[in-house]
Amino acid sequence: RLDDEMQKREDAEKSLVLFRKDVDDATLSRLELERRIELLMDEMGFLKKLHEEELRDMEVSAQSQQAQAEAQGELRQPELTAALRDIRTQYESIAVRNLQEAEEWYKSKFADLSDAANRNHEALRMAKQEMNESRRQIQSLTCEVDGLKGMNAALQRQMQEMEDEFGEEIGSYQEAVGRLEQEIQRMKEEMARHLREYQDLLHVKMALDVEIAAYRTLLEGEESR
Repeated sequence: RLDDEMQKREDAEKSLVLFRKDVDDATLSRLELERRIELLMDEMGFLKKLHEEELRDMEVSAQSQQAQAEAQGELRQPELTAALRDIRTQYESIAVRNLQEAEEWYKSKFADLSDAANRNHEALRMAKQEMNESRRQIQSLTCEVDGLKGMNAALQRQMQEMEDEFGEEIGSYQEAVGRLEQEIQRMKEEMARHLREYQDLLHVKMALDVEIAAYRTLLEGEESR
């Protein structure tokens, strides 16, 4: 179980490293998007300024053409004025349309970048949340591993005490077994001695029986005679 918990802790630490890498990547992406937004805003301001300058240039050009037309005579003035007015109106409409298209394009780009920044921010928030959860799990597993280490140390001490106690008992049992073996060996030797004495007595008895039978035979022979 301790090995399993240690493996879980290593896996959680590896996941934490990956989460940190994802967080760093998301942070770099957010910074890059913010930089691009600032560049687009600056470019949009520059284009607005450029359109305003073009519009002023066209107004100056129209006024210059109108002044030249006025210098050529009063008969052609109404026609030139109307033509210049039309040209000015066309230039203004074209400038307004270009400015609107540019603003719409930059608004669309800004909206896309904002969505991407929001997505990256959400991913960063989820990564931080997962990192915090992984950190909490690691702390919990660390506490559990510490508790298991303490339990393991206590069990090892208990096992050592039991081994010492059983070692003493085994030593006493071995001494008792040794004494019993010595006693059994002594009894075997004594039984062997008694067996030899019994066999000697048996031989003596058999010899005596033979001798008694011989004397009985002699006595019977004497009595019958």
